[in-house]
Amino acid sequence: MDHIACLVRRGTEILLVRRESGALDALAEPVEEPSIDAARRLLESALGSTPVQFVRSGDPIENGGEIHPYLWECEDEVESEPPDTEWVQPPAILERAAAPQLWAVYRAVAPTADVVRTDTDHGAAYLSVRALEVIRDAAAEVAAGRSGVDVEAIAAELRSARPGMGVIATRIDRLMSGDRSLASIRDRAIEACEAAIDSDRRAGERAAAELADRVLTLSRSGTVEVALRRAEPTVYVAESRPACEGVAVAESLADADLDVTLCVDAAVATVLETESVGALLVGADAVTPDAVYNKVGTTPAALAAAELGVDCYAVAARDKIRPDAAVEAGDPDAVYDGDADVRALNPTFEPTPLERFDAVVTESGRLDAAAVERIASEHAALVAWTGR
Repeated sequence: MDHIACLVRRGTEILLVRRESGALDALAEPVEEPSIDAARRLLESALGSTPVQFVRSGDPIENGGEIHPYLWECEDEVESEPPDTEWVQPPAILERAAAPQLWAVYRAVAPTADVVRTDTDHGAAYLSVRALEVIRDAAAEVAAGRSGVDVEAIAAELRSARPGMGVIATRIDRLMSGDRSLASIRDRAIEACEAAIDSDRRAGERAAAELADRVLTLSRSGTVEVALRRAEPTVYVAESRPACEGVAVAESLADADLDVTLCVDAAVATVLETESVGALLVGADAVTPDAVYNKVGTTPAALAAAELGVDCYAVAARDKIRPDAAVEAGDPDAVYDGDADVRALNPTFEPTPLERFDAVVTESGRLDAAAVERIASEHAALVAWTGR
């Protein structure tokens, strides 16, 4: 008989069931036809109306039938947690009594280096946490004798997986700069994941205090979303072509009962002027002493804001401050894949001069250029573990 097995992630913990034997297990049930709809029905019966978002499914696992793993994510407290459930960090599966196939179920849907490298839907803060999880899981697996992978090589691969997202390198550098025994890396990675989520949240809360009652943003930043949900202004969201990740942001904010308007990227200046917008708020994939690196479209939005006297803020955790940053480019086919002899450009990020912003807001509050330079130097020193 086939089964579906659902793992729900909140932050960096997953929700597991304690069976009568005391063993940890996934939310699971037998089904005749495994499907995402069947998995969704299982979650609805277990968690009530708690909103969950599908993340990915994994390859089936043979177990006298097939186990079909599904990963879901929730941002808020679960409305109705089933009895005998527990939120745990995934390495607990290797350290406590657990169903025989539970680790394989988790690994089938766990983040990987390829997920970090190819994800175009989420911002740098989110992906930095996923990168730390990859290292956490690898160290836990090797420490438990379940794998022989080179954890340091995985960390080195991950820190260069997204050159435009400096926060990934900073957080990995800090993690790997300490004791590099496997148990220590595992435990510090768990702490680093929790600290990263907390600093991103606090940065958003700080930015909320700076906002007017009408705010425009673009692209997708979890830290920006924290600020907007806390401040509850009227929000204008540029769709951020070609991936249009701004659409998902608009939907998410609307689900949180904010007054949201979606606009095309080319209308940003018009919206700033005609809708009495009081602040432009953007995230950052990296901040250097010279510039804020964010999704392409940030520079014209900042120029329009300056011309119209609209406050312009970038919000980011301190870990996004770097001595330098790279610019990533997307697939040109996402812009044009027709038959004409047309060359397409699809830059993903762009540097916007730091002086275009009224402030860079972090969990420490507003930072001036001198503070940005000092923090960038501190983070540069962390790279020593790589031998550079």
